[in-house]
Amino acid sequence: MLSDRWLQRWLPTVLERAGTGPVLEIGCGRGSDTATLVVAGARVIALDLSPSNVAAAQARAPQATVSCQDVRSPWPTADQPYGVIVASLSLHYFAWHDTVTLVSRIHAALRPGGLLLCRLNSTRDHHHGARGHPAIEPNSYDVRGEPKRFFDRAALTQLFASGWRTLSIQETKSYKYVRPKVLWELALERAA
Repeated sequence: MLSDRWLQRWLPTVLERAGTGPVLEIGCGRGSDTATLVVAGARVIALDLSPSNVAAAQARAPQATVSCQDVRSPWPTADQPYGVIVASLSLHYFAWHDTVTLVSRIHAALRPGGLLLCRLNSTRDHHHGARGHPAIEPNSYDVRGEPKRFFDRAALTQLFASGWRTLSIQETKSYKYVRPKVLWELALERAA
């Protein structure tokens, strides 16, 4: 796995919006973003489904609180609504109705003006499953036994239509993996 510094430009905004509260990271993987957030000075509560990922994330960022759980289960609560939620490549494993529900839960967990930073698979991500696999539903495929959803601009518009203000949306490439990954990077603010 190669380096991926996508969060760097957002760190000042993350620290400002989080204030003294924690950042909730949904689907932390092996803790790369967790460590970036902790090093920047954020207090982090991170979740992942894989026990080995949780162990790796906790070892990489021992100051973070990392829990092993399905992101569809209730999230740890903070003293107040979250100022920042990060979900990097973790909202694409679900049926459309579950994805919509997760985005609604994220919205509800953020305070007004709270920030969501997320990355989602693009329908142009042909190296990582956007073509050549059995369809589950539109833009969702069984990729080697694992469901993966891919998003186009219309799906993003639909998913974040209500209660969000878009700060940034761009389709870009990540070189985190051996082959380039085409994805969407979004920064959204919960509308008041």
